[in-house]
Amino acid sequence: RNGDGRAVLRSSVREFLCSEAMHYLGIPTSRAASLVVSDDDVWRDQFYNGNFQKERGAIVLRLAKSWFRIGSLEILAHSGELDLQRRLLDFIIQEHFPSIPMNDSNRYLEFFSTVVSETANLIALWMSVGFAHGVCNTDNFSLLSITIDYGPFGFMDSYDPNFVPNTSDDERRYKIGNQANVGLFNLSKLLQALKPLLDPRQKQLAFQILEGYGERYYIRFTELFKTKLGLLGENEDDNYLIAFLLKVSLLI
Repeated sequence: RNGDGRAVLRSSVREFLCSEAMHYLGIPTSRAASLVVSDDDVWRDQFYNGNFQKERGAIVLRLAKSWFRIGSLEILAHSGELDLQRRLLDFIIQEHFPSIPMNDSNRYLEFFSTVVSETANLIALWMSVGFAHGVCNTDNFSLLSITIDYGPFGFMDSYDPNFVPNTSDDERRYKIGNQANVGLFNLSKLLQALKPLLDPRQKQLAFQILEGYGERYYIRFTELFKTKLGLLGENEDDNYLIAFLLKVSLLI
């Protein structure tokens, strides 16, 4: 897209503030450790109206427990580097998934199950605060299910499932109302990358785990919205009320 890979000061400040806000909202996220202003000038069309202006460049130093993404495994599987993929996956499990024994023959299956569950949880949390990531591809989805790669993100001012914070997303693929579906798509790509490392029984179980993603997301989404509304206990009308209020919000 002829990009120069640089960030400007205004977007860097915004990224710094958002990652800290997400942290204090209780949403798993990378965090900003520092912001350094560059001496380089960067030309940007801030309002996409053809009026380019010179801005100060900046660099944000971000911290996370891990930067491994779904794409980290996907690229190795795509290139047929299965030995390296297995070594990397074992390292990730050993370092970041201590509940999974390394001598467990089903460790890759358990890993996948955990990532599916935690990804559903993360996207439900995004939705509970009206956060749209903007670029939900496999290279921006953390294997630790934390929010990474703050780029063209945004918060909805009012409820709109078609809200898109990314001006380059002409097809509205990453609109906020599609984030859960994109999560499922990315997890299916993770499963595709893991398939060469699974036996036939494990593959079948992994597909069943993936099929349960929607229910896990819906349960967590409902829990979060019931908490926001102060609904206690279980009532068969709760889901109807949530859907009704979201529809009303859309009309306001």
